[in-house]
Amino acid sequence: MSHEVGSTGPSTPSSGSTGGSVASSAAAKLFDLRVLIGGLFTRYGVVLVVAGLFAREAERQKAAGININLWMGLGMLVLGLLFLLWRRVRPLKVSLREPD
Repeated sequence: MSHEVGSTGPSTPSSGSTGGSVASSAAAKLFDLRVLIGGLFTRYGVVLVVAGLFAREAERQKAAGININLWMGLGMLVLGLLFLLWRRVRPLKVSLREPD
C-alpha cells in the first residue's frame, strides 16, 4: 500500500485521480516555513532599521554608544532576505509515486 506525499487517508469524493496530486502539491508549496520565517525577519528588520535611523543620542548611550536597533535590524533584514532567496533558489519539490 503506497501513499502520496501529503495524503491523509482514503481519497475523498472531491479529489479525483489527477486533482488529488495537484492539490497535494499546491498544499505543500503553501506551507513552506522559509516564507514565514523570512517574511517575519524581513518585516521586523525593516522596523528596527527605521527605528535605528531615528534613534536619539540618549538611546545610543544606553547601549554603550552602539546603535543597536540599526545593527540588529540590518542583521535581521539580511537573514530574512536569505531565507526568501533560499526559497526562490531551491523551491519545494513533491515527489509523487505512480500507482503500481
